[in-house]
Amino acid sequence: MAKDHLFKVLVIGDSTVGKTSLVQRYAYDSFNKNYKSTVGVDFALKILEWSDTETVRLQLWDIAGQERFTSMTRLYYRQAGACIIMFDVTNVTTFWNCLKWKHDLDGKVTLMDGSPVPCVLLANKSDLAEWAVTKEEIERFSKQNHFVGWIETSVKENKNINRAMSVLVDCLMSQLSLGSPTQNQGEYIQLVKEPASKTRTNAGCC
Repeated sequence: MAKDHLFKVLVIGDSTVGKTSLVQRYAYDSFNKNYKSTVGVDFALKILEWSDTETVRLQLWDIAGQERFTSMTRLYYRQAGACIIMFDVTNVTTFWNCLKWKHDLDGKVTLMDGSPVPCVLLANKSDLAEWAVTKEEIERFSKQNHFVGWIETSVKENKNINRAMSVLVDCLMSQLSLGSPTQNQGEYIQLVKEPASKTRTNAGCC
């Protein structure tokens, strides 16, 4: 019997770290370096044929990073099933501000059993040579703040985007099958080639 799963996924972090670019790359396979800053929240839908019998629909919420929209985040976070927090590896301020975003998330929304919403940390713009933070610092930060794990990405070069999202969907599907959240490890997530038996098709979106 075919099953259709709908998940709300938040994409949060400071302005200019690449949130809108991530959503556009993942949902529409497009990239434009001149995106305007998000005002409030934007949406996209990504449909995945997760298996022969399961379809996954990801409702992606691209939430503005400007301080003036923080008061609205409680409304935006409602009923979220998972979250991505992004930072720019060349801007250390955006990295440390991930702690503010994580605290804001954890303080305003939980899963139905009261546990934190699973969250993956994305180290974006990894194609740029001058990193302002070390991988050791990122891993320590990820573990201390109870992320599922962290992944280095480049939206511009389309590096690790689909695989990073697959990690998040794996986490969501594991919650469904186990009836409880997966254990957070916070370690660097090694992205290996996906087995042929579990192919995700990049189906259409809204």
